[in-house]
Amino acid sequence: MNSEAFSLFRTPRSTKESGISVEPRVNERIRVPEVRLVGPAGEQVGIVRLEDALRLAQEADLDLVEVAPNERPPVCKLMDYGKFKYEAALKARESRRNQVNTVIKEMKLRPKIDPHDYETKKGHVERFLKMGDKVKVTIMFRGREQSRPELGYNLLKRLAEDVADLGFVEYAPKQDGRNMIMVLGPVKKKADAKAQREADKAARAMTVDGEAGQGEESGDA
Repeated sequence: MNSEAFSLFRTPRSTKESGISVEPRVNERIRVPEVRLVGPAGEQVGIVRLEDALRLAQEADLDLVEVAPNERPPVCKLMDYGKFKYEAALKARESRRNQVNTVIKEMKLRPKIDPHDYETKKGHVERFLKMGDKVKVTIMFRGREQSRPELGYNLLKRLAEDVADLGFVEYAPKQDGRNMIMVLGPVKKKADAKAQREADKAARAMTVDGEAGQGEESGDA
């Protein structure tokens, strides 16, 4: 591979139309007299002239990549830049796939809530927390109830204690106009909760398949 072909093949293009590259400088785009060179396995080569570093990169069929441009002299590493970018893109895509956004659910209660309604609302809160979501619990006061904020506070405290195995108080009860608000955070992270649901689903599927298999054996007998 001659020097011209090496340059055309190795030099990355800008990722912006303005011509300002957001990528590190590679090969002939590095414009300094000397660099602190790091080998492909991370070994310290030392300070060498730029032309010598480029020659070493060409001989090894690798790229000279500026990894620390603010150092004096800049630090450059010998690597397969195309492979590096490909692997970095795979990791970024995998990270985005595994990333789960936290959702804030809302549950509204009255300070003098009926016991049956309370159990129903508590069940919803427990379900949200199991899924790894935060829950904003709002106590709505009406009329003379506004003069008894302790009713709302005690109700929120009771709810927090009832779901303590699934959630914790992330935002303590606070009066907000006619309402009182508390935010519960899930003990289990959303990604972990999702993984647990998938594991439980797989376990149920295996159980169903096993029971179906036993039924077929009984029928054959």
